[in-house]
Amino acid sequence: MDTWTIIGIGVLVYVLLCVVAYKVQEYFIFKPEKLAADFEYKYDEPFEELFFEPEPGAVINGLRFFEENPKGLVIYFHGNTRSIKGWSKYARDFTQHNFDVLMVDYRGFGKSTGKRSESALKQDAQHVYNHMRSKYGYREENIIIYGRSLGSGFACKLASANKPRMLILDAPYYSFSHMTSRFLPFLPVAFILRFSLRTDLWIRYVRCPIYIIHGTKDWLIPYRSSVRLAKLVPLTARLTPIYGGGHNNLPSFPDYHRKLGEILNGTFDLVFDKYDLP
Repeated sequence: MDTWTIIGIGVLVYVLLCVVAYKVQEYFIFKPEKLAADFEYKYDEPFEELFFEPEPGAVINGLRFFEENPKGLVIYFHGNTRSIKGWSKYARDFTQHNFDVLMVDYRGFGKSTGKRSESALKQDAQHVYNHMRSKYGYREENIIIYGRSLGSGFACKLASANKPRMLILDAPYYSFSHMTSRFLPFLPVAFILRFSLRTDLWIRYVRCPIYIIHGTKDWLIPYRSSVRLAKLVPLTARLTPIYGGGHNNLPSFPDYHRKLGEILNGTFDLVFDKYDLP
């Protein structure tokens, strides 16, 4: 077999690998838990189930946990696994500070339906935001947007297009292509990704205070991702590390709950002169 034949086979294999990666990437990015339409949520604190219809054929399912005299509303965008059935246990992190919480499932998660795309997911987030303002009367200056892991990109995009009270990012990625290239360095990730999620771009247009929480031992989305994001907007971003925290265990750290409480209650006052790795 001559050299050019070997090169040709190599190029063909590489192209096929790129095509396969393009086709199957959604199965690796999104790992939803699907729920039956008649599934009944049960919790010990007051809540209601909501359904949003951003477009024909798409229904977004959500849960609103509410307090008697809330300080405002936290809109919570969860990570890439499970459904709000599991994520709802974190609502208590906010209701205990007297905030209502809205948790929504992305398309294909839980009871939510509709074809998934980056533009559709961003539009869904804006639709939910508008609905909570118009129907429930939450004032924009009392709305907090919270994004966890995968949800940090959607939260950042939503905050950049509106004027919420604050944006809280929990283990955010610098950009989705940047994160993915760590695991697939041999592929042209920037060209084959259908979900780019440019947190690094959108964060520059966020006009409210930004609080970033990240575990220093996070192997999936390294702490340095938050360091880079904070450096993009040093006048509005406040970064706090959870020392020893990984990607999925921050709620097990008392320091996480203490810092989150300070952020929600307006007593957080940590400013780094430079964002070095701890």
